[in-house]
Formats: sequence, structure tokens, C-alpha cells
Amino acid sequence: MCGMPSGVSKQASAHEPDLVRPTAEDEVAAAGSELIGGPLGRRALLGTSWWTPVRVIALVAIGMFALGLVQKAPCYNGAWFYGASSQYTHACYSDIPHLYQGRGFADGLVPYFDQLPGDMQFLEYPVLTGVFMQVAAWLTPGSGSIQDQEQWYWMVNAGMLMACAAVIAVCVTRTHARRPWDGLLPALAPAFALTATINWDLLAVALTAAAMLMWSRGRALAFGVLLGLATAAKLYPVLILGPLLVLCWRAGRWREYATALGSAIVAWVVVNGPVMLFAFDGWSKFYTFSQERGVDFGSFWLILAQNSSDPLSTDTVNTLATLLMVLCCAGVAALALMAPRRPRFAQLAFLIVAAFILTNKVYSPQYVLWLVPLAALARPRWRDFLIWQACEVAYFLGIWMYLAYTTSGDAHKGLPTDGYHWAIGLHLLGTVFLCAMVVRDILMPERDPVRRAGDDDPSGGVLDGADDVFVLGPAAHPARHAAHFEGPRVEWGGTGATNGSL
Repeated sequence: MCGMPSGVSKQASAHEPDLVRPTAEDEVAAAGSELIGGPLGRRALLGTSWWTPVRVIALVAIGMFALGLVQKAPCYNGAWFYGASSQYTHACYSDIPHLYQGRGFADGLVPYFDQLPGDMQFLEYPVLTGVFMQVAAWLTPGSGSIQDQEQWYWMVNAGMLMACAAVIAVCVTRTHARRPWDGLLPALAPAFALTATINWDLLAVALTAAAMLMWSRGRALAFGVLLGLATAAKLYPVLILGPLLVLCWRAGRWREYATALGSAIVAWVVVNGPVMLFAFDGWSKFYTFSQERGVDFGSFWLILAQNSSDPLSTDTVNTLATLLMVLCCAGVAALALMAPRRPRFAQLAFLIVAAFILTNKVYSPQYVLWLVPLAALARPRWRDFLIWQACEVAYFLGIWMYLAYTTSGDAHKGLPTDGYHWAIGLHLLGTVFLCAMVVRDILMPERDPVRRAGDDDPSGGVLDGADDVFVLGPAAHPARHAAHFEGPRVEWGGTGATNGSL
């Protein structure tokens, strides 16, 4: 398949009957498959029944989401409403029921336009997330006690977020056409199920996953619209435009990038423009709150602050965090332009979002949702994915046990500060570990599970199989192979040969 034009490559892959079987190339997947009858055989008939990979994975994702709802049952039945620390000791906290009354939805206040009582004058979420919250409030019965209404509000939101979870599973499954079973990674991710209903992040994650799918199909306009909507729901998706810029620069795909960027800006303005124009103070609250917010849970900045007699000011942390993020962006750009083969889009998207998480001054436990779909596309290996997930589950338990400790008074139930710092450290190390695996795959393409299977960049759309027009450093030289590596060798052209010979 070396040297095949991108259009021919895509046409062939579209009719490719031989899907990649994770149980044949991934030891952990093969071992895990014993629970359902063992690895898939060579003569298995795929796609000949209703149980296609997409449908199976969507149902698995919904099932795992439902288990996450069950995990919240102790809070739903009382811990959200009685006692400050019980929702932490049961590790079932959620913002959703608390903000129903706390952000004026119970009183019929209009987000961004009506001022709230108390310290938070306006809703501190981006506009599309505010719309999502408002729609759920409209669907919540207004009768009964406030507890009944908050329970209903959480259930309505859970139903809407479950739809987002199904969208994510389907989009990840369909993005890499020859690797549909990689969609089981986000579908079965334990941290995904545990954090799915803490907040409203799944809306932005679903829109981002859909955008990635559209780009993989070569639909730059749809990609831009969906990414603009995702950025209107949460800020982090806009970061993905940075790696895409560098990749399109290396491949000379300026027209497609301009289409994506322009449509993203238009979509964002369409959502934000009316609120920005008629309720600027309410609209800007998300941005001012993010800027003024001090060092908070989950970040290495918190470890520094809690171990310092003279903590850094918020302005100083903002400046240093921004500087670190800029350095990470420069590193990702250099990696993209100097790697022996142009990195896959999903790899760089994962790295840039992970860099933001690692350098940010706050890490809420649901932020892991941002990375789960990208991790499945960037590094579809069960061992590495589960190591990272174990670290995230440990952090999920750590933050609630720490909050239980700080809210239980003299009883000191839970995890003290030093223990919480270890939980933060596990989260940071797990994320860095997965980033290191992705960087290694970029520098040694023959170790990349996706490229070892003979693909170039199935999530890259117009970048898949494209020639390079601008490279730096050793990128023009033949890629080196891993020392003592056993397995199929993949030949990579210095100017962008497509799929390797297997």
C-alpha cells in the first residue's frame, strides 16, 4: 500500500472486509475476551447480524453509564440533602442537584440575563452548557418539595447526558473505520462511568467526538461547526485547532484548515453573540471566574500552595500556568514538524488537551472525560489505557475522601492533606505516562498500534496519506526503528508515503 494516493487508500479501506481484531494484537484484550468466549476467530462473520460493533459498543456504553448512576444512589436517596460529608464518604457527589436551586433554575431565573442572589452573580458556565442546563430545568416538574425537584433535575440531566455518552461511543467507534472495537475503550472506562454525571462536561465531549469523526470523513465544514459548538459548551475543544494548524501546515492543507477555522468561529459567534450583545456581564462571568479563580483541587499548584508558607498569588499562577502551556504548545508543534512521519491528528489532539490539564490551576475529577475519547484514538492499547484509568479512579476516590476529611470536623473521616497530595501525584503520573507512550509512538511509528495495522492516519481526513510540503530537522530522513523490536516493519517515506507494507 506504499505510495497509494489518499483517495485510493480511503476507497480501499471503505470496502476493507478485514477489520483489525484487538484480540489478535493486544494481549490484554485477548485475555479479557475470555470472559465472553475468547478471541475473535479468523472465520468469524462480522456485520452479518444486527449485532454490529457500533451497536454493541453503544449498548455497552449505556450499560456502563447506568452503573455510574447506580453508584450515585446513596446521594440520590439522601446524601445530597442531609449532611455535608456523607456525599463525599460515599464518593457520589454531583454539582447538578445543588446548582438547580443555587443558580436560580428552581426560581425560574434566566441564565446570564437575571442576576443571582449570593456571591455568584451570574451562571459561571459557557452559553451552550447554560442552554443545556435550562432545557433540563424546563423538563423538570415544578411541583413537590425542593428535594423532589432536585432529584428530578438530576435524573433529567442524567438522561440527556446518557445520550451524549452514546454519541461519544458511536463517534469513537466510527472514526477509525478498520478499528471499530477500539470504541470499547471509552465505553468501558471506569473513570468515565464514575464522573459522567458530576457536571455537564459530556456535552462538550460529545460535540468534540462528533467533530473528530467529521474531520476523519474529510468534512472540514461540519468539523468546524461542531468544534465551534463544543467550544461554546466548554473552552478546551478550541485547543484542538492548534495541532490541526501545524499538521495542515506540514501537509499544505491550508484550504481545509481555513474552512474548519472559519466555520468554528461562525458557529461559536452564532451561539454566543446574542448573549454577549444583550447580557454581556452574564456572558463574561465564565471568563472572569476562570481568571479570578484561585489554585484549586487536583493541580500540582495546590501541592505547592499547601506546602508553602508564602503561596503564589492567583495572578502569578495564571501567568506561570499560561507560560507552561505555551511551552507545551511549542513542544507539540516542534514534535509535529520534526517527527519522522507526520503524527496522527488524534495523537496531537490528545497531547495538547493533556498538556492543558497538567498545567492548569484546577483539575476537577470530571475533566478526565475530556481525554477518554482522545486517548482511545491516540493510543488504543488496553494495558496503557487501564494503567491511566487506574490512576484516575484513585484520584476520584482521593478527592472525595479528602473533602470528607475536611468537612467531618474532629471526626477526621477520610484522607488527610498528605494523602490527597499522593492522589494528585497518581493522576499526574498516569497522564504523563500516557503522554509518553503517545510521544514514543510518534517518534517510532512502528510502535503505533494504528500504523502497525497498515493505516496512516484514519482520523486525519485529508491528512491521511497526504505528502509533506514543510518539515523540519530529521523529518526528511527515513524513520528509525525501535531497537530489538519484534513485529512487522512499517516503511515511512520522508515526504509522506502512506500506509506501510505489512
